[in-house]
Amino acid sequence: MGKLKVGIIGCGGIANQKHMPSITEAGLADMVAFCDIKKERADEAAKKFGTASAKTYERYQDLLEEKLDAVYVCTPNRSHSEITVAALNADKHVLCEKPMAINTKEALKMCEAAKATKKLLTIGYQSRYRPDSRYLKKECEAGVLGEIYYARAKAIRRRAVPTWGVFLNEYEQGGGPLIDIGTHALDLTLWMMDNYKPKTVTGTVYHKLNNETEPANAFGAWDPKEFTVEDSAFGFIVMESGATINLEASWALNTLDIDEAKTVLCGTKAGADMHDGLTINGTLHDRLYVTRPDLGIGSVAFYEGAEDSPIVMEQKVFLGAVAGKNELVILPEQAFVVTQILEAIYDSAKAGKQIVL
Repeated sequence: MGKLKVGIIGCGGIANQKHMPSITEAGLADMVAFCDIKKERADEAAKKFGTASAKTYERYQDLLEEKLDAVYVCTPNRSHSEITVAALNADKHVLCEKPMAINTKEALKMCEAAKATKKLLTIGYQSRYRPDSRYLKKECEAGVLGEIYYARAKAIRRRAVPTWGVFLNEYEQGGGPLIDIGTHALDLTLWMMDNYKPKTVTGTVYHKLNNETEPANAFGAWDPKEFTVEDSAFGFIVMESGATINLEASWALNTLDIDEAKTVLCGTKAGADMHDGLTINGTLHDRLYVTRPDLGIGSVAFYEGAEDSPIVMEQKVFLGAVAGKNELVILPEQAFVVTQILEAIYDSAKAGKQIVL
């Protein structure tokens, strides 16, 4: 069998910085079709990453008429569901960038379409493929932590507000740091806990620093008039099991406690913390212990070895599943619960009360 044939819908930042380079590096698929509402971006992507005969489009509906094995949805959040459902119905497997959808209703449409068409659907939560994440997942599965009953999902930036594209546009994105980077931290935490049954959600959302004109922002100053999403958001989630999760997300916050796409887990047998590298803590022989696993793979003098980056591993898992060689790691039903909780945090903040799911 030759390489898989895939199409890219949305040729902006996430496609250029993450997906198209990593598809190339994975070496399992040819990019033969590109689509963007600004056709010049599709043309440029095709020249850089596509096959010699790659085609370009302005309308995703036209791209979906091509004979493709899979499609990547790399558009603003608002269109994730519409395009994904259309691609699934067009007999394509789909990798959709995170978050799954702008709200629970749209996420459910995606799950139902994947089930009805029997096509594969996965979401771009590449943090699961980091070495620390994979190691900690094995520890959790082995029962090292016992019952995990408290966790912190952390996505905190001090001053790193993305000022390009539509990141600051609430209509297009559905929110700010909560739906952008908080989604990674929550996905990672739920996956480690293997707990996808939320019961209640209480949330707070802040617009406290949006009007700063000299913010010392990593990506340059923003236009306060365009900054319509929150600058930080926090959620308190109680699961049906009684476990609780604190979710912290910010693009701009006056803090030095900075962590992104990290989790802290507290179980009945041990705990885990990703703050400064992965550590496992607990008690043994009536003494406290902290262990720090060596996540390198080198074992031969003068050779440290090499392994795929998380974004390349993401492509190999998805494309391998499309080829029937392995199973997906990130399931649409799991991503649906992430979207459900994020929406409940926004709803709770707006209503000023707890949301019961």
